[in-house]
Amino acid sequence: MSKRGNMIVGLDIGTTKTCAIIGEVTDAGIDIVGIGTHPTQGLRKGVVVNIDNTVESIKGAVEEAELMSGSEISTVYTGIAGSHIESINSHGIVAVKGREVDADDVRRAIEAAKAIAIPLDREILHVLPQYFIVDDQDGVKDPIGMSGVRLEAKVHVVTCAMTSLQNIVKSVNRVGLDVNEVILEQIASSDAVLSQDEKELGVAIIDIGGGTTDIAVFAEGSIKYSAVLAVGGNYLTNDIAVGLRTPMNEAEKIKIKYGCAYTPHISPDDSIEVPSVGGRAPRKVMRQILGEIIEPRVEEILRLAHREIIKSGYEDLLAAGVVLTGGTAIIDGIVELGEQVFNMPIRQGCPIGIGGLTDIVNSPLYATGVGLILHGHRNGSAKVYRKSERSVFGRMFRKIKKWFVDFF
Repeated sequence: MSKRGNMIVGLDIGTTKTCAIIGEVTDAGIDIVGIGTHPTQGLRKGVVVNIDNTVESIKGAVEEAELMSGSEISTVYTGIAGSHIESINSHGIVAVKGREVDADDVRRAIEAAKAIAIPLDREILHVLPQYFIVDDQDGVKDPIGMSGVRLEAKVHVVTCAMTSLQNIVKSVNRVGLDVNEVILEQIASSDAVLSQDEKELGVAIIDIGGGTTDIAVFAEGSIKYSAVLAVGGNYLTNDIAVGLRTPMNEAEKIKIKYGCAYTPHISPDDSIEVPSVGGRAPRKVMRQILGEIIEPRVEEILRLAHREIIKSGYEDLLAAGVVLTGGTAIIDGIVELGEQVFNMPIRQGCPIGIGGLTDIVNSPLYATGVGLILHGHRNGSAKVYRKSERSVFGRMFRKIKKWFVDFF
């Protein structure tokens, strides 16, 4: 494989699937040139519980993406989720040194806002500026060059469990890849599916994955609130498996192919074939029964997300409504059900602002992976979050070892 320049890789390590997406930087923006997916076995509710299985999932997704793009990758941007994620809005104040705000004053104000007490087992993941106050002038997005004697910074601080972060980085490193940055998944998804107008008006993004539901609220152009719920599409799969008495892998297929979260959409005459367990013959089941299993669970997830948005205190500012994304958001009828639950406009979020293999990634399934690439492109890749000491030589050694095993 050849080394191509200006490649950015997003690695979405989800509870049910691991997705590697390769983007090439062009004059026009980002072109998607490679995509690889692999079932995930080593995560539970967004948290790594088995390093070896996670490594195998990453390896499978990365190799498929490399093969499609015809290039070899060495660094990735990866996402993180899980109920261990916590966030808080913080406030920092500094005196302006030269009576005119410069970049150093902005940095000091953000550092002051970042100086919050957190437990020793937690680590700050993001410090996201919301706006600045110069003397009594608030709502300032870029204070550099303004005159004043006091600068205040309002920021959104996201923290995570140090061990969960280290396990994700360790899993990626063991494949022979370096991690440029670990990014909160709903922040990555928002980069892919939200427009700047929506962020200015006020919008909530709800990323419903397999093991977690990730929420972020934006208003006035910046993030105001974020949270992670430990519920997701796997609960639907489990309900289908129990309700229809079918194996879990078959329940997942049925959910994807025939699932509907809004029973008025289902024709009374529709039926589906359901494989049985223990070698019994498949059965015919009315699709309406499947809908009656799925609808209450999806409604429960949406109501939990709605409760979280109410808790944020920004529900009345969501003029642009709610955007649903993630793998579970592809279920038929979820938008109509969501409009009933939230009583506001709902839309399905698909990646925007990219070129290349857009027909493949034009799905909520790939929102986080594409968002990781866009986040990396917009924020630069100078920072290496965790460096693998043996990435090049270790990878070469593993490839040679694999050749010998395959040959002999």
